[in-house]
Amino acid sequence: MMTDKHRQAEEMRDEVPSTVARSDDKAVRTYKKTLEAAEETYGDGERAHRTAYASLKHTHEKVGDHWEPKEHQGPSDPQAAQGAPASQQRPRPTAQGVDANASKGHLDQVARRVGIDNPQDLGRDELVRAIEKANARATARARKR
Repeated sequence: MMTDKHRQAEEMRDEVPSTVARSDDKAVRTYKKTLEAAEETYGDGERAHRTAYASLKHTHEKVGDHWEPKEHQGPSDPQAAQGAPASQQRPRPTAQGVDANASKGHLDQVARRVGIDNPQDLGRDELVRAIEKANARATARARKR
């Protein structure tokens, strides 16, 4: 028997980006509900979608072609930590959903899961960039299916 939250997430899957649709129910609900609220404030455009992703990145991290719950909630990179309006006035590079604030050990584990060999030999910044690239490749493959 499906719970109400699961049923709600299933109904939303067709209305969210593919990486979110391949994720757990909480990721789907978080993205969609934030998007709806942001559209009321900012209209149906890029800013509303950026807001929805920002909210999702506080609870989830990108692993391969989908989002998974983070060990600890909070901003995933310096851009996310700024919040609005500072993030618009002084944009900084994002980690594309990688939890750049996670421990090196956690990043090593994620790297192994996405196919990066010998992640322990990489520095923290190199590791984050390598995971970003591996995630992008996995997402591209998933979209071709």
